[in-house]
Amino acid sequence: MKKYLFIIGLLLLMSTIAYPQIRPDTSFYLKNDKNIYSVVISKNNKIIYQQYFNGKSDATLMNDQSLTKSIVSLLIGIAIDKRYITSLDEKIGKYFPQLAKDKDPRKQNITIGQIMNQSSGLYHENLNDLKDYLNKKSQSEYVLKQNLVSDPGTTFYYNNAASHLLSVILTKATGMPTLDFAKKYLFEPMDITNVSWPKMKDGYYDGCGLLSIRMRTQDMVKIGGLLINNGFYINNRLVPATWIKALLKPENTFDTQWGFKDSKYALCWYHFNYKGTSAIYALGWGGQFLIAIPKYHAVVAANASIADENAIMESARFTDKIFPVLFDYIKAQK
Repeated sequence: MKKYLFIIGLLLLMSTIAYPQIRPDTSFYLKNDKNIYSVVISKNNKIIYQQYFNGKSDATLMNDQSLTKSIVSLLIGIAIDKRYITSLDEKIGKYFPQLAKDKDPRKQNITIGQIMNQSSGLYHENLNDLKDYLNKKSQSEYVLKQNLVSDPGTTFYYNNAASHLLSVILTKATGMPTLDFAKKYLFEPMDITNVSWPKMKDGYYDGCGLLSIRMRTQDMVKIGGLLINNGFYINNRLVPATWIKALLKPENTFDTQWGFKDSKYALCWYHFNYKGTSAIYALGWGGQFLIAIPKYHAVVAANASIADENAIMESARFTDKIFPVLFDYIKAQK
């Protein structure tokens, strides 16, 4: 009997010991990755891991690429809540009246929601010559004048040029440049004070990420926190609950061929399931990630080089090799 009591007591004692967890940066893939710049993780609204690599620091403004789209998505939700925009079903003809004279009447009936779902049918910029698109006198006018590639609302067709129109719409609807609107309703209330956001040649802030918003990785984690806190930052609601619900559980999704395996796309965000756990994430060229995992009340942000020769490989390295280590680390933390 004494022997069993001793064993039980020992087990109870062991259960109270806080064993040190293996840090993610001890993994082979983080230690030897010459292209990754940063990884920041929060759980229960506290930073539990923050590491910078290859000469970067917590002061570095990271090139976030298409994470820009996901930030614009949050701004669209705020604009709808404040009644600057009526709904996702609002037609873009309201903001681009010249479409009423276009030879294709379908264009003016494209909705904001279709653009956010990458199913607008609008022509994609030339991916083999992005400089040609970026050097156009007006990026927004250019894409609107091209022939449609599919019937609006039917086909997923990833489209930076169409996504930029969201920034144009925000500006026209609110009467405020996109960055000013973001500062007033998102960045400043979150104490995000250091942001660089370039404009396209048409005079509107980049809405797609080809020029890219630049932020500190730890500030991007704050943005992701809105998804696990129902739109709240500390005690201040910034994004309406209805919009957070729409992002987390979208009505319509489209399959994608990139990012995490079996990902789906909706409203400028991606969704995937990892080991039975649902997650929502933003993805940018070259391995820029912002991942919210509601089950563990956790957010992961990562930045890496955008060099074309490494971009696809870096993204795959993160999804296949680095994220599994981060996920296990998150699960182990209280």
